[in-house]
Amino acid sequence: MAQSYEPDARWPSAVLHAAFFLLLGGALTGFLVRHPGDPLIPWIIALPVVLTLLYVLGPTLGGTRAWSARWQHAWLGLIVVVWTVLVLLAPSFAWCAIPLFYAGLRTLPPRAAVAVVVVLTVLVVAAQLRFAGRFDPNLLFAPPAVAALATTVFLQAQRQAARQRDLIDDLLRTRRELAASERREGVFAERQRLSMEIHDSLAQGLSSQRMLLQAAERVWEGDPAKARAHVRSAASVAEHNLAGARRFVCDLAPADLAGDGGLGAALRALAARESGGPLGVRVHVDDGGRAPELPERVQSALLRIAQGALANVREHAAATTAALTLTLLDDRVVLDIADDGHGFAPAARSGAASGLRGYGLPAMRARVRQLGGALTVESAPGEGTVLSVVVTLETPHDQESGAVR
Repeated sequence: MAQSYEPDARWPSAVLHAAFFLLLGGALTGFLVRHPGDPLIPWIIALPVVLTLLYVLGPTLGGTRAWSARWQHAWLGLIVVVWTVLVLLAPSFAWCAIPLFYAGLRTLPPRAAVAVVVVLTVLVVAAQLRFAGRFDPNLLFAPPAVAALATTVFLQAQRQAARQRDLIDDLLRTRRELAASERREGVFAERQRLSMEIHDSLAQGLSSQRMLLQAAERVWEGDPAKARAHVRSAASVAEHNLAGARRFVCDLAPADLAGDGGLGAALRALAARESGGPLGVRVHVDDGGRAPELPERVQSALLRIAQGALANVREHAAATTAALTLTLLDDRVVLDIADDGHGFAPAARSGAASGLRGYGLPAMRARVRQLGGALTVESAPGEGTVLSVVVTLETPHDQESGAVR
């Protein structure tokens, strides 16, 4: 009974229960009014009381563990037997069959429920014809029509409810699959971010330290002062790398961006560290006196790109000069990294520039793609390389338009 209903279907159940009790009470009152001295009155009163108790027992025990399918069938059978006896004694109680139709349809499988409805309908027709005392076509055809209509409506509603439950289950399963897919994508994106951070900070720093220490080892005997200078430079790089690693663990911005000078000061600090030995690095910032406020993620990404590009220039390009040019406009920012190294033929070595190979250039492209920008590489054998990054900035007008949309 009630335990098989969804929460939003409780009100039809309440209406059916109320209709049953109203029909039962009306039939009892009508019999007592029409037959005040009938000897069957004690039975006519006792049987509705028993039928009421049985009918109430179903919803009461419906939520308990003991209310198994076997007990439901037994409960329905007792109700039908008591109602049948009552109808044989007083045919006016036949109209109580309509709520019993739904009790059978809710409790039994479809075929068994239809069989019970047919039996109840036959009893209703027989009781009404007996009560009328004459043949009436309306009494013969009206109850089956009502029973067929009620059964069709109920079974169709059950089918729709089952389809809705299936749709809800599919939706929940799809949401779970989507959430799992988003988690996998999030894990992949985080791994990619970590790999880029490690490559552009820790790995490049370790590479610089290795080169400085190797240079110190080569000149240790012949020029101790120069060797000590290389060692001091390596120690400075190690100190900066340590600070970057600590900030990286805490998920903060690069260490060079911790000050008040912004991206321009961070690029100058980077150039000072990378300058030394055969390579000299210059920095030029062109803001035209109208520099926009760069988002933190843009500053961090451009600084990491510059770090990766200079590390590749030092390690692979055999360059003596490199230049960082930062151009700040109202709607975009441009970062150019140029060197005078040996260069390469882009058509022959797609994906590498001045030794931009391995993970370096893909990491840069990934960073630029996350910013919605563009990265281009121009190079030719013996003519050096120019790497250019353009990132479009969101203007206040764009932000307001996005908010309106």
